[in-house]
This record gives sequence, C-alpha cells and structure tokens, in this order.
Amino acid sequence: MEKSPKIRIVSKLLASGNHQVKFFVEDEVHPRYGYLLVHGDRAVSDVIAEIRKRMELLERSNMDLNRFSFKNQWRDDHNFYLYSA
Repeated sequence: MEKSPKIRIVSKLLASGNHQVKFFVEDEVHPRYGYLLVHGDRAVSDVIAEIRKRMELLERSNMDLNRFSFKNQWRDDHNFYLYSA
C-alpha cells in the first residue's frame, strides 16, 4: 500500500471573499507545491481532500496528449496549479 504524502497549507483571504490556498506536498521523491482557489469557507480537511483529488486526477490523466486533441474536450483548470519543487 502506498503511503500518501503529507500536505501543508497556507491560506490567504482575497478581496473577492475566496481563499487562495498555497500548499506544499512533502514527498521525499517528488516534492511539489501549488495553489488552489477555494470558494467560501471550508474546513482544512476538505481543502486537503480536494488537493489530493485534483492531484490524483492530474496524475491519472494523460493531459499532455489530451490538451491538443479536439475529441476529448480537455479543459485547463485555472483554479488549481501544481509545480515541482
């Protein structure tokens, strides 16, 4: 069974009422960081679950191939950004 990496978050309230969440994925093999735009107030556990879900979707998809295909209707997610550290 694969151990899920630890995720640390920092939240910033925006003028729009949304929260900009900066997160750090503390994985020994692939450390990463990113940003998530969260609408309204949500619990920390919900935000971390959302980050894990989006990371899993991103890793499972073959985004680079679907991005340029007209068949698959791939859309960029402008509320979630993930970078390698």
